[in-house]
Amino acid sequence: MKYKDYYEILGVSKNATDKEIKSAFRKQARKHHPDVNKSADADQKFKDINEAYEVLSDQQKRQRYDSLGSNWQQGMDFTPPPGYENININFDNMGGFGDLGDLGGFSDFFSSIFGDFMQQQAGPSTRRTHRRSSRAGSRPHPPEKHHKKENLDITQDLYLNFDDLMLDGNKPVKVSYIDKCTNCSGPGSRCYHCGGSGVVSVSKTLNVKIPSGIKEGAKIRLVGEGKADNYGNKGNLYLVVRFKDQTNFKVDGSDIIAEFEVPAPKAVLGTVSEVKTLQGVVKVTVPEGTQSGKMLRLKNLGLPKKGGGHGDHIAKVKITIPSEPSKEEKELYKKLAELQA
Repeated sequence: MKYKDYYEILGVSKNATDKEIKSAFRKQARKHHPDVNKSADADQKFKDINEAYEVLSDQQKRQRYDSLGSNWQQGMDFTPPPGYENININFDNMGGFGDLGDLGGFSDFFSSIFGDFMQQQAGPSTRRTHRRSSRAGSRPHPPEKHHKKENLDITQDLYLNFDDLMLDGNKPVKVSYIDKCTNCSGPGSRCYHCGGSGVVSVSKTLNVKIPSGIKEGAKIRLVGEGKADNYGNKGNLYLVVRFKDQTNFKVDGSDIIAEFEVPAPKAVLGTVSEVKTLQGVVKVTVPEGTQSGKMLRLKNLGLPKKGGGHGDHIAKVKITIPSEPSKEEKELYKKLAELQA
């Protein structure tokens, strides 16, 4: 699931007062209310605004939320705190909780952090409903000893630019996740480490070897770098490779495709142009009469291959014309047009 930055959603700072939070909520709610705002995402934004206010206007929830740490950003992959992964809340029977029942309930992110709050404040009737819902089906709950083993693995995106892919060595990678607080007995305690939330934000930096020829979407496994339980068991860290900096360079296997500009007259007459590659700037001969879109293959100037060597750099010609031609240029283009008539 994705981390939600409630402060960003309301447009307030992390030091905002209760008055500032209430004022921001009212402003955002008026702006994005589905009865007023007819944009396609208005309903979802309105839910997010209500959810953010539900947390930041309540001192207990805000304290727990803040205890997650300052390393998280809106939209980052988020691992639920230990002990909350299997909470299943019946929101339909939890009226009076932020007026979100009619809007489809709270998000998975919210329930993963505040599920115990919800169950405690919902009252006995809701908990009975939840238990009945949990017992639905023909088979009873399995004994405690058969419950699913705690998942200690962590999965996190690893964003790499092209310099990283060309790197022959280790890359420092910062890892952030939520783990149990080892200094207290859990939620509700008077612990200054976690603020009574029972969970803490963990950050560490690891030196990661980037394998040659790695593809986008591939996983790098770091054994024993996941979470640890009370019995000394450790999970693994899985880094999912994502490519950055694809505005100018496109990846095709181990090849790189990139456009380079050639003025129209030089494309007609032929020229020598400079092309930027991952291994530096090289000179390329552009034959006369070259058309826009022509591919010029530069051998062994692409990304490293898994078995050794490099792919190619494919230079794609983009013919340019003056956007604001001078008077002299216009006269020359007129003569050219007359010749081609």
